[in-house]
Amino acid sequence: MKLDPYELEQIAHLTLQHYDQHAEEFWEGTRDHDVSQNIEALLRSIEGDPPFTILDFGCGPGRDLRVFSELGHIAAGLEGSARFVVMARAYSGCEVWQQDFLKLDLPDSHFDGVFANAALFHVPNQELPRVLRELNATLRPGGVLFSSNPHGHNEEGWYYQRYCAYYDLETWRRHMSAANFAELTHYYRPAGLPREQQPWLASVWRKGGN
Repeated sequence: MKLDPYELEQIAHLTLQHYDQHAEEFWEGTRDHDVSQNIEALLRSIEGDPPFTILDFGCGPGRDLRVFSELGHIAAGLEGSARFVVMARAYSGCEVWQQDFLKLDLPDSHFDGVFANAALFHVPNQELPRVLRELNATLRPGGVLFSSNPHGHNEEGWYYQRYCAYYDLETWRRHMSAANFAELTHYYRPAGLPREQQPWLASVWRKGGN
């Protein structure tokens, strides 16, 4: 069933409200997570010489944004939660834009890479094609998008006061290909565990020619 504009507004509002209300708890629970594998997967796929211009899409409290900056890259964050925006600016020292994922306002052909770690699974399925096209448009020619999402069997709905969509690999590939991205690689996380203990599907994509 197609979601109407009011339902989409509610999805964004209630999901962001959840993060605002649990911002400190979220930060304490995630600040020490090691996602260096994901950061390296993005950076090694970008062509050309660093420093790179990176958009941390759904940057949360700024953990990875700070890492990109400390590595010498020109990093900016995008986040919908007002509490996370304040935290990310303070922690990373980087520019952070407060934007709802469903109401993006991004510069054209600006970034070498987009890092969407644990973010795009909050976009409802019907809106995902548009959001992916907007991320494609903000990348420079040949730019790279990294995504990591909890995978599933293409179910979506409310989970713990957040709206989530859990895709399998083939469905995710169809969405990305339709948005003019070419797959470079994918892997499941955490590394070294049986698949049933790897909830995260990570993938790296290059912007295709128009």
